[in-house]
Amino acid sequence: MSPILVRPVREQLEHDRIIRLLQVRLKRRHEVAVNIGESQTVPVRIGQVQIFADLVLTSPDGGRKLMGTVEVETAESVNHLEAMAQWAHLGRARAPFYLYVPAGCVDIARRLVAENAVTVAEIWTFHTIGDQTRFTMVHRPAPPARRRPAAQARPAADPPDTARKRVAAAAPRRGAGARKSAPSARAKAPAAKTAARAHKRK
Repeated sequence: MSPILVRPVREQLEHDRIIRLLQVRLKRRHEVAVNIGESQTVPVRIGQVQIFADLVLTSPDGGRKLMGTVEVETAESVNHLEAMAQWAHLGRARAPFYLYVPAGCVDIARRLVAENAVTVAEIWTFHTIGDQTRFTMVHRPAPPARRRPAAQARPAADPPDTARKRVAAAAPRRGAGARKSAPSARAKAPAAKTAARAHKRK
């Protein structure tokens, strides 16, 4: 249970009203359960700690997979004690943690998130104008930078002397071809002379 056990009546009514508005707003994509006032029915277990978040978001397919948790704060409950007892634990859950605070409490909320190392997916503000309540996202951590794959190392160029040796080894030897063809020509010459002599004798 939240350490903020007693809020001023007006703030408590505003707190519960915002929760119900968010329940309607978020049920388009999730199954949404709420813990309002004394009705603490849907806990979230984080390690050995059990937390009753204001709204618990689960998968809409009926699998009950936790998709996120939401805490709605009033001006009275944006404080260090709440950050340690609620936000820090919800920020360690596998599912994203969303924080909603009054429009005038943004700077305090950001400072408390940083001081208590709270992992928060988004921070939203709410304010009411007449009969309408507007929600504005004011904080979302930047996604981690993608590491570029290291460029493949190119093989070092051969020294000039080595390159010359390779070219010389690959080139055909002209002298060797000439020497191989010479014996065959010499072998044909005696045979031709012998044939000429036999012809004269006839």
